[in-house]
Amino acid sequence: MKSYFFLLLLCFSIQVNAQEVIKISGYAQGTTYHISYYDSLNRNFFEDIEKLLHDFDLSVSTYVPNSIISRINRNEKNVVLDDCFITCFNKAKEVWKNTDGAFDPTVYPIVNMWGFGPGKKQKIEKAKVDSVLHFVGFNLIKIKGKHIHKKDSRVALDFNAFAQGYSVDVVSKFLKSKGITSFIVEIGGELFASGKKPDGENWTVGIEKPIDNKEGGNPLKAIVKLENLALATSGNYRRFVIEDGVKYVHHIDPKTGYPTKNNLLSASIFAKDCISSDANATGVLVMGLEKAKLFLIRHPEMMAYLIYSDENGHYQVYVSEALKTLITEVNE
Repeated sequence: MKSYFFLLLLCFSIQVNAQEVIKISGYAQGTTYHISYYDSLNRNFFEDIEKLLHDFDLSVSTYVPNSIISRINRNEKNVVLDDCFITCFNKAKEVWKNTDGAFDPTVYPIVNMWGFGPGKKQKIEKAKVDSVLHFVGFNLIKIKGKHIHKKDSRVALDFNAFAQGYSVDVVSKFLKSKGITSFIVEIGGELFASGKKPDGENWTVGIEKPIDNKEGGNPLKAIVKLENLALATSGNYRRFVIEDGVKYVHHIDPKTGYPTKNNLLSASIFAKDCISSDANATGVLVMGLEKAKLFLIRHPEMMAYLIYSDENGHYQVYVSEALKTLITEVNE
């Protein structure tokens, strides 16, 4: 009996070790996605995932004219919310409260003014920004049943700051429903890693140096080992505009209506789900380094790797204590 059991274990080990990683990639939400997973049945879920991401955009993408969020922003009547939209809305409300308004999806009209949304960039004037701030605030909008209610019809929502994170969770949930336990899902740089690889190794990813570069491909600042953990990075080095020699980043402070100005260059947030990582990374970047440290003390369920600039313009990092065993700095 013992010999038979050993034979079963040996055969199982050979089968597992023979597994080859299945890789899927494509385009969604104006960016790319890459998914790797191990499946003993060697199934390819490309078409299923493409449909999931297509349906996701029909719910919460402001770049899709007939999406639920676009129809709400146009104040169409009797728009019925789906589960995807409701999940995003509720998470946004939670993070808005936790970050004291540093994260606020109702900043959308000002995001458009600055040219960081689907709308055309406008000439920025203080009086105009101040007038728009009157209808920026998550306290001005709520859900009743499956419908949105606004206190001011000009209130508009933008989930783009964290929707990619939630789409990672949606795909991850799908893979788990198919019995896949070893995988990594990356969409637009936000990701979730499940389990270990069949050889017992962790999934390994990199965190870039925050060098101004709209095209990508920056050298790495750190390497991280992940297992059952999400990671999202928010930075001011990808999306920005230069106007009259001044750099304006795409992270808008909802309290001022202007792009953030602080020495925090990028915020990488680790959490159990990617929607939390993504939304909080945005909030942390807006609030700045010192407030971010206090915020992270109040929220030990998250870990952070923050890159900031010191008074001499050199990179410095703040690393959560619990993260230090998972992260390795890349030599300069």
